[in-house]
Amino acid sequence: MPSFEIITPRGPAGVRVTDPAGPAVALLVLGHGAGGDVDAPDLTAVHDAVVAAGVRIALVTQPYRRAGRRAPAPAGHLDEAWTAVVTELSDRSLPLITGGRSSGARVACRTAATLGAAGVIALAFPSHPPGKPERSRDGELPRTIPTLVVNGDRDPFGVPAAGGLVEVAVRPGAVHDLRRDLPGTAAIVRDWLIRNGWAEGGMPDA
Repeated sequence: MPSFEIITPRGPAGVRVTDPAGPAVALLVLGHGAGGDVDAPDLTAVHDAVVAAGVRIALVTQPYRRAGRRAPAPAGHLDEAWTAVVTELSDRSLPLITGGRSSGARVACRTAATLGAAGVIALAFPSHPPGKPERSRDGELPRTIPTLVVNGDRDPFGVPAAGGLVEVAVRPGAVHDLRRDLPGTAAIVRDWLIRNGWAEGGMPDA
């Protein structure tokens, strides 16, 4: 799993790339949550499932986390660094899918159109701050781009509404970390990629 840095306007970002055993059919770039890292259990489960389905995956660590800070940078800084990284990683021969968990999902949603992403995967999308449903962030979802949201039904950050090209998969009993039934969550992501022609495999699970 090659690891390297990409210099962004906000400092160096970390990147880990994993290629499938055969030719890649798509590139999936994933970002981490606000105070977390790319080894979060849900990102790891999705990583393993989609690599096995023929997808090249890049895990991106934002510059503020590389610098050892847990408090996230302002949204504009996150978007700027992410855009620089994804632009450098993009391969014109492969469909580009962007995504992440929590804060990383928001970044991917906000920048998807600019980057020309074919699709977006949003794990644990924080629909609103805990206890403040009136402060909705659902407007960040790119409803004209195929988007898969996977949220737990007990997530204190809420569950966004589906609409347009946004699909929402609700995981029973799961909270914000999506640790409950990780294989099931990974299968949902893999099967969505297969349905859209961005991964290899048989008929998706029923």
